[in-house]
Amino acid sequence: MNKYLDVAPEVAQALAEGRPVVALESTIISHGMPYPKNVQTALLVEQTIRDNGAVPATIAIIGGRLKAGLSTEEIEYLGRTGRAVAKASRRDLPALVARGADGATTVATTMIIAHMAGIRIFATGGIGGVHRGAELTMDISADLEELAQTPVMVVCAGAKSILDLGLTLEYLETKGVPVIGYGTEELPAFYTRKSGFGVDYRVDSPAELAAVYAAQRELGYKGGMLVTNPIPEEYAMDKAVIDAAIEQALAEAKAQGVHGKETTPFLLARVVALTGGNSLESNIQLVLNNARLASLTAAALAK
Repeated sequence: MNKYLDVAPEVAQALAEGRPVVALESTIISHGMPYPKNVQTALLVEQTIRDNGAVPATIAIIGGRLKAGLSTEEIEYLGRTGRAVAKASRRDLPALVARGADGATTVATTMIIAHMAGIRIFATGGIGGVHRGAELTMDISADLEELAQTPVMVVCAGAKSILDLGLTLEYLETKGVPVIGYGTEELPAFYTRKSGFGVDYRVDSPAELAAVYAAQRELGYKGGMLVTNPIPEEYAMDKAVIDAAIEQALAEAKAQGVHGKETTPFLLARVVALTGGNSLESNIQLVLNNARLASLTAAALAK
């Protein structure tokens, strides 16, 4: 056990007993939604995981401690503090730990801490990827590198549609990361069910997902697996509407000189504003959908 890691008693007991556990990130709490919607959503996602037979483990850094499993009070703290909490990727962990600081975990750092704790499945909204214009900016999310080296299954609604989805898939292929479509042969694009890009394999049940992941582990692969689960049809947004909002948000980001780790929160917030809040509701529903699938897959894996 890593000396900087604290595993919540409920999570530790479930892991010791071989029961299903699902990891959750905390950037969505501090940087992804306004208060109090962020806290309400985080608790609802945890309850959804419990309702589907697994134990939730929301992950964050609090007071320099790597936390696998948060209390309601800790989730409330992250939600109230908001963007004053550092957005923590892989490069940030040593400084945050050494300084006894707080950090909200991205996909990459959630994978790292989940793996330390022995948690094999992680549910999120969408992964980071290759940003548009990356051939000039080299803006490529650390999430992709983490998928290449950390053996955790990530269940998401595809890469965020603010990204260059084609280049994101090419990057994952180069790194040998399997991209699996749950009930689909096409990569979902976060707010929409289709992107025009294909996935590597289609899988149609949690049991099959668990079997593919178990085989990957038994083959000795060092990396993880990306499961893309389309947003439910009734919450999907019109592609033309979301594309127009994204293009405007990208233009505003460029004009305002937004770059680096501030890019994604800025773009997502502007898309929410430009869609009259509709994208926020879609975001919540796709996270709940991913939590359900991750829980059922974790239960199948535990068997």
